Amino acid sequence: MSKLTRTLKDLVSSIALVIAVAAVGIVATGTWPFLVAVESGSMEPNLNKGDVVLLVSVGRTGGITTWIEGKEKDYVSFGNYGDVIVYRPDGKGKLIIHRAIAYVREGDLIPILVDGKLIYTGERARSSGYITQGDNIFTNPVPDQIAFKIDPVKEEWIVGVAKFRVPLVGYLRLIIPI
Repeated sequence: MSKLTRTLKDLVSSIALVIAVAAVGIVATGTWPFLVAVESGSMEPNLNKGDVVLLVSVGRTGGITTWIEGKEKDYVSFGNYGDVIVYRPDGKGKLIIHRAIAYVREGDLIPILVDGKLIYTGERARSSGYITQGDNIFTNPVPDQIAFKIDPVKEEWIVGVAKFRVPLVGYLRLIIPI
């Protein structure tokens, strides 16, 4: 077998393996991407920059548990009440990972967490969706939706619910620009 043939065989088998892993991941989790790297410190101390998080589609989790619901049910995910979700603002662009604080309907007052307590702002939701907030109170004193006047996170923007993390593995993804 020639060196070129061996190289082509290795290349084809490597590509086939990557496709197989991706297919199994999509089938198992119901979403793409199903693994994401945490790119900032907004979720510290519960998720750190460089962690890789496994996502599962909302349909496979039975829905999203908000911080409000989690507190009532004593449901904790990644060190705090409620689910951590990954979404694309406006359904496009860079992924954001934050905790779902509450679900609001258009016109509802927007709740935020301040020092672990839920308060309602004078802002009203411009559409229905989830109010999200990072866990790091030093970088996220108020949710991004209020600070930048972004609408609540619509359900169709949500990629998945975070279910498991692998520390530090995501740094490789962060140093390789794509």
